[in-house]
Amino acid sequence: MNAWSKFWKWYENKILGSIIIIAIIQFIQIPHMVWNADLMLQAGMISRINQGIDGLLYGVDLIEIVSIINV
Repeated sequence: MNAWSKFWKWYENKILGSIIIIAIIQFIQIPHMVWNADLMLQAGMISRINQGIDGLLYGVDLIEIVSIINV
């Protein structure tokens, strides 16, 4: 196996990992969007019930930075 083939094999392994991480981050955004919509509508069905969950769902925006850098 030559150096060129080794490089592409390494690259394919790394890109797959990056895609998996980005997919997980995007799936985490779904509950965040629902929570944010509840917050905007001030329905109080999800938001403002538990400070820990509110902090976690607010912090999901910071995790999104990884996706932005990868892209």
